[in-house]
Amino acid sequence: MPIGHISLGSNINREKNIPSSLIALENEFGTLKISSIYETEPVGFTGSNFFNLIAVFNSDLPVKTIGKTLKRIEMEHGRVHGGNKFEARTLDLDLILYGDLIISEGRLQIPRDEITRYAFVLEPLAEISPDLKHPETNIRYVELWENFDKSNLKQQKTNALD
Repeated sequence: MPIGHISLGSNINREKNIPSSLIALENEFGTLKISSIYETEPVGFTGSNFFNLIAVFNSDLPVKTIGKTLKRIEMEHGRVHGGNKFEARTLDLDLILYGDLIISEGRLQIPRDEITRYAFVLEPLAEISPDLKHPETNIRYVELWENFDKSNLKQQKTNALD
Protein backbone atom coordinates (compact mmCIF):
# COMPACT_ATOMS: atom_id res chain seq x y z
CA MET A 1 0.00 0.00 0.00
CA PRO A 2 1.56 3.36 -0.99
CA ILE A 3 2.56 5.89 1.63
CA GLY A 4 1.25 9.39 0.93
CA HIS A 5 2.70 12.66 2.17
CA ILE A 6 0.51 15.75 2.39
CA SER A 7 1.89 19.24 2.90
CA LEU A 8 -0.46 21.36 5.04
CA GLY A 9 -0.35 25.12 5.42
CA SER A 10 -2.58 27.86 6.82
CA ASN A 11 -2.17 31.52 7.73
CA ILE A 12 -5.84 32.48 8.15
CA ASN A 13 -7.38 31.17 11.38
CA ARG A 14 -4.50 28.69 11.44
CA GLU A 15 -5.03 27.64 15.10
CA LYS A 16 -8.47 26.28 14.08
CA ASN A 17 -7.87 25.19 10.48
CA ILE A 18 -4.79 23.02 11.03
CA PRO A 19 -6.30 20.83 13.81
CA SER A 20 -9.68 20.54 12.08
CA SER A 21 -8.03 19.64 8.76
CA LEU A 22 -6.04 16.89 10.49
CA ILE A 23 -9.31 15.47 11.85
CA ALA A 24 -10.84 15.62 8.36
CA LEU A 25 -7.77 13.89 6.88
CA GLU A 26 -7.92 11.15 9.52
CA ASN A 27 -11.60 10.64 8.76
CA GLU A 28 -10.71 10.11 5.08
CA PHE A 29 -7.39 8.25 5.26
CA GLY A 30 -7.17 6.74 8.74
CA THR A 31 -4.34 7.19 11.20
CA LEU A 32 -1.88 9.95 10.33
CA LYS A 33 1.71 10.43 11.33
CA ILE A 34 2.42 14.16 11.57
CA SER A 35 5.58 16.21 11.68
CA SER A 36 6.24 19.09 14.00
CA ILE A 37 4.48 22.32 13.09
CA TYR A 38 6.69 25.03 11.66
CA GLU A 39 5.82 28.72 11.81
CA THR A 40 6.93 30.23 8.54
CA GLU A 41 6.99 33.71 7.08
CA PRO A 42 4.97 33.97 3.84
CA VAL A 43 6.81 33.45 0.57
CA GLY A 44 6.01 35.81 -2.30
CA PHE A 45 3.74 38.20 -0.37
CA THR A 46 3.38 40.10 2.90
CA GLY A 47 0.95 38.66 5.43
CA SER A 48 0.54 36.64 8.61
CA ASN A 49 2.88 33.75 9.29
CA PHE A 50 1.88 30.26 8.22
CA PHE A 51 1.73 27.03 10.16
CA ASN A 52 3.19 24.27 7.96
CA LEU A 53 3.58 20.56 8.52
CA ILE A 54 3.56 17.18 6.78
CA ALA A 55 1.00 14.42 7.36
CA VAL A 56 1.78 10.84 6.32
CA PHE A 57 -0.87 8.19 5.59
CA ASN A 58 -1.28 4.80 3.94
CA SER A 59 -3.76 4.37 1.11
CA ASP A 60 -4.41 2.46 -2.06
CA LEU A 61 -6.76 5.10 -3.45
CA PRO A 62 -6.05 6.54 -6.90
CA VAL A 63 -4.05 9.79 -6.86
CA LYS A 64 -6.86 11.78 -8.49
CA THR A 65 -9.32 10.60 -5.82
CA ILE A 66 -6.93 11.76 -3.09
CA GLY A 67 -6.50 15.11 -4.87
CA LYS A 68 -10.26 15.64 -5.08
CA THR A 69 -10.59 14.78 -1.39
CA LEU A 70 -7.91 17.32 -0.46
CA LYS A 71 -9.61 20.03 -2.54
CA ARG A 72 -12.96 19.26 -0.87
CA ILE A 73 -11.39 19.55 2.61
CA GLU A 74 -9.82 22.87 1.58
CA MET A 75 -13.20 24.16 0.39
CA GLU A 76 -14.85 23.01 3.64
CA HIS A 77 -12.27 25.19 5.41
CA GLY A 78 -13.16 28.26 3.37
CA ARG A 79 -10.43 28.02 0.75
CA VAL A 80 -11.13 29.96 -2.42
CA HIS A 81 -9.33 28.67 -5.52
CA GLY A 82 -8.40 30.63 -8.60
CA GLY A 83 -6.60 33.47 -6.86
CA ASN A 84 -2.94 34.35 -6.77
CA LYS A 85 -0.49 31.52 -6.10
CA PHE A 86 1.16 33.59 -3.38
CA GLU A 87 -1.59 34.81 -1.05
CA ALA A 88 -3.06 34.26 2.38
CA ARG A 89 -5.14 31.10 2.68
CA THR A 90 -7.33 29.30 5.16
CA LEU A 91 -5.89 25.94 4.17
CA ASP A 92 -3.53 24.51 1.58
CA LEU A 93 -3.33 20.73 1.21
CA ASP A 94 -0.98 19.26 -1.39
CA LEU A 95 -0.22 15.61 -2.03
CA ILE A 96 3.55 15.95 -2.46
CA LEU A 97 4.51 12.24 -2.52
CA TYR A 98 2.68 8.99 -3.11
CA GLY A 99 4.95 5.98 -2.81
CA ASP A 100 7.54 6.05 -5.60
CA LEU A 101 5.05 7.49 -8.06
CA ILE A 102 6.27 10.05 -10.59
CA ILE A 103 3.49 11.94 -12.41
CA SER A 104 3.55 15.10 -14.48
CA GLU A 105 0.12 15.71 -15.97
CA GLY A 106 -0.66 19.42 -16.09
CA ARG A 107 -1.37 20.58 -12.54
CA LEU A 108 -0.92 17.06 -11.18
CA GLN A 109 2.73 16.85 -10.16
CA ILE A 110 4.15 14.10 -7.96
CA PRO A 111 6.64 14.51 -6.46
CA ARG A 112 5.85 18.19 -6.08
CA ASP A 113 8.71 20.53 -6.96
CA GLU A 114 8.01 22.48 -3.74
CA ILE A 115 9.85 19.70 -1.90
CA THR A 116 13.24 20.91 -3.09
CA ARG A 117 12.30 24.60 -3.48
CA TYR A 118 10.78 25.55 -0.12
CA ALA A 119 12.06 25.00 3.41
CA PHE A 120 8.48 24.92 4.74
CA VAL A 121 7.95 21.66 2.80
CA LEU A 122 11.42 20.09 2.97
CA GLU A 123 12.23 20.60 6.67
CA PRO A 124 9.11 18.86 8.05
CA LEU A 125 9.46 16.18 5.35
CA ALA A 126 13.08 15.55 6.35
CA GLU A 127 11.96 15.37 9.98
CA ILE A 128 9.15 12.85 9.45
CA SER A 129 10.69 10.73 6.65
CA PRO A 130 14.44 11.36 6.87
CA ASP A 131 15.57 8.17 5.17
CA LEU A 132 12.95 8.14 2.44
CA LYS A 133 14.45 8.93 -0.96
CA HIS A 134 13.15 11.44 -3.48
CA PRO A 135 11.76 9.29 -6.33
CA GLU A 136 13.53 11.33 -9.03
CA THR A 137 16.90 12.13 -7.46
CA ASN A 138 17.18 9.05 -5.20
CA ILE A 139 18.58 11.33 -2.47
CA ARG A 140 17.34 10.96 1.11
CA TYR A 141 15.24 13.86 2.39
CA VAL A 142 17.52 14.35 5.38
CA GLU A 143 20.42 14.87 2.94
CA LEU A 144 18.38 17.26 0.81
CA TRP A 145 17.63 19.26 3.96
CA GLU A 146 21.27 19.20 5.13
CA ASN A 147 22.30 20.67 1.76
CA PHE A 148 19.43 23.17 1.51
CA ASP A 149 20.41 26.87 1.44
CA LYS A 150 19.31 28.08 4.89
CA SER A 151 20.84 31.56 4.59
CA ASN A 152 17.40 33.23 4.43
CA LEU A 153 15.51 30.68 6.53
CA LYS A 154 12.45 32.29 8.10
CA GLN A 155 10.80 29.42 9.95
CA GLN A 156 11.00 27.61 13.25
CA LYS A 157 9.31 24.75 15.04
CA THR A 158 6.42 25.84 17.21
CA ASN A 159 4.40 24.27 20.01
CA ALA A 160 1.52 26.66 19.38
CA LEU A 161 -1.10 23.92 19.07
CA ASP A 162 0.07 21.69 21.93
